[in-house]
Amino acid sequence: MKTLIKCAQVVNENKIFESDLLIENDIITKIEKNISPESADQVIDASGKYLLPGVIDDQVHFREPGLTHKGDIESESRAAVAGGVTSFIEQPNTVPNAVTQELLEDKYKIASEKSHANYSFMMGGTNDNLEEVLKTNPRNVAGIKLFLGSSTGNMLVDNPETLENIFSKTKMLIAVHCEDEATIRANTEKYMKEFGDDIPMKFHHLIRSEEACYISSSKAVELAEKTGARLHVFHVSTAKETALFRNDIPLKDKKVTAEVCVHHLTFTDADYETKGTLIKWNPAVKTQKDKDGLWKALLDDRIDVIATDHAPHTWEEKQNVYTKAPSGGPLVQHSLVLMIENFKNGKISLEKIVEKMCHNPAILFQVEKRGFIRENYKADLVLVDLDDGFTVSKENILYKCGWSPLEGTAFHSQITHTFVNGNIVFENGKVSEEKFGERLLFERNF
Repeated sequence: MKTLIKCAQVVNENKIFESDLLIENDIITKIEKNISPESADQVIDASGKYLLPGVIDDQVHFREPGLTHKGDIESESRAAVAGGVTSFIEQPNTVPNAVTQELLEDKYKIASEKSHANYSFMMGGTNDNLEEVLKTNPRNVAGIKLFLGSSTGNMLVDNPETLENIFSKTKMLIAVHCEDEATIRANTEKYMKEFGDDIPMKFHHLIRSEEACYISSSKAVELAEKTGARLHVFHVSTAKETALFRNDIPLKDKKVTAEVCVHHLTFTDADYETKGTLIKWNPAVKTQKDKDGLWKALLDDRIDVIATDHAPHTWEEKQNVYTKAPSGGPLVQHSLVLMIENFKNGKISLEKIVEKMCHNPAILFQVEKRGFIRENYKADLVLVDLDDGFTVSKENILYKCGWSPLEGTAFHSQITHTFVNGNIVFENGKVSEEKFGERLLFERNF
């Protein structure tokens, strides 16, 4: 099958230029002007539209196995491709937790049958599974995930000896959720004494505080520097933490990298009054000063990646009082248009969005032949119309949970086509029933 995309504005590697692009089966074979339509089986006129590499979301929770009343690999990957996300890296805190090689492979098997997007799954570390962690295959697993704060049931890793062992002995990328457990427990106790279970949401960022984040992330960075481990800090949420990261060396040479999530770039503690538990995340959405600091670090390259931490819960679960309402929310369908809205508002360039959402995850995880628009690379692509918008509503939300914290938001762009491995999986509001997602592979020298 040969597909020709004509007259697109290609956004790639810090440039925007008009070009045609030829896809043969699953590979980009030609990027140049004036490719003859006769060379293709189907032709897409992309005049006036922007062609981006498919987004690689390095942190999602698609809830399968064990929590499929909230979401599953089919439903959430369907929402992902509608949002221009062509590859995702999913986290191990499903049920059962993916903390053995067998349980990890079970998830890959499910995805091979159900995923609309390309996929990889993190191996989970615990206080007592080092042997299993060290068996992880660097060629076909994205990395190791450690939860240093307890938003995740039984996966809290809080034994200093275990942590040092994992950091010292694995060459794989170690991704961490950083919040200090003792600080959070003390803060929770203080507010529960005053309010019981029904703590007002406006105190969430004071319970899961700047201090809790900084204590944990600074210790993780210190340990990485001591052991030489390859550390990636997920969902940085405070301005203070951004000082831990460097921007004076190329990304490929960094041993310590950082990610920010779209919700920490969008909301502040002022939004708790209207959004309540719908924007309850761990780490918490914090202050305007923190949001401004995160934007600054993103734009000056101390923060390397934009992701979602997509984590659906049912509407009913979210209606509980503070201590019983789960943290997390669904975002994967709207992350790219949300960032493009920031481009339209003058906060970030299209080239920088593509760098942080497509190129950098590919570089950082060493994803093979994805994340860029290049000849001989996989044809994971997104066409965007910057002049045709939509409003998020129950009718167009594809998440299994059926709601979004962005409901009612008017976006001034929309995704018209998403390609996964050369196949059109989303076109003008419809997701293909056929699934073309593949297991991600990684180019690593160990």
